[in-house]
Amino acid sequence: MSFREAIIAAFELLATLDPQVFSAAAVSLRVAIVATILATVLGVPIGFCVALRQFPGRRAVEVGLKTLTALPTVVVGLLTYMLVSRRGPLGVLGLLYTQWAMIVGETILVTPLLAALTVAVVGGADPRIEDTALTLGASRMGAALTVLSEVRPGLVAVVVAGFGRLISELGVALMVGGNIAGSTRSMTTAIALETSKGEFALAFALGLLLLTVALAVNVLVAALTPAR
Repeated sequence: MSFREAIIAAFELLATLDPQVFSAAAVSLRVAIVATILATVLGVPIGFCVALRQFPGRRAVEVGLKTLTALPTVVVGLLTYMLVSRRGPLGVLGLLYTQWAMIVGETILVTPLLAALTVAVVGGADPRIEDTALTLGASRMGAALTVLSEVRPGLVAVVVAGFGRLISELGVALMVGGNIAGSTRSMTTAIALETSKGEFALAFALGLLLLTVALAVNVLVAALTPAR
């Protein structure tokens, strides 16, 4: 199949709502959304505290978070596999080769990224915001919420960056998901599989859909984020 033929066939698969394409898309979206939510709940508060509070070892924590953002996905996949395999600490839950195993791995992967980006966003805010709030009688929590309100657009961008990292993730999904059709086969694992089989039309269709999802997310964020 030529390049031109593959592209035409890819658009035909998208136009006819091919079940293989949209099943993989549904898995990718479900896993990425849940993992992004969990990573946000874990990573953003960590980054917020590191940025606003002075404590012994703070610099080391920042360096550690930045280092963890560069973890190869296969290393995170290996760690997750060890956690959820039969002999691992979470083995009794039977998570291996399920979407939940993928979610656990992708949450581990992106939490340090969200924490490090949150440190950068909050650290870049005017320090007088918190001081002014405290001077006006706000509690520490109230002052922190004031800072949170001021940097909200930046934090939205942080969360979107995390989602973008996960929607295109391959290593973790392949290692702990198993690429099971109709269950754990995501867009990225399906692209890898179909390319290895020479099924370029399906691979192109999934790639186009992946790009469309990424574009739609960024357009939505641009619409929801006020201009500064």
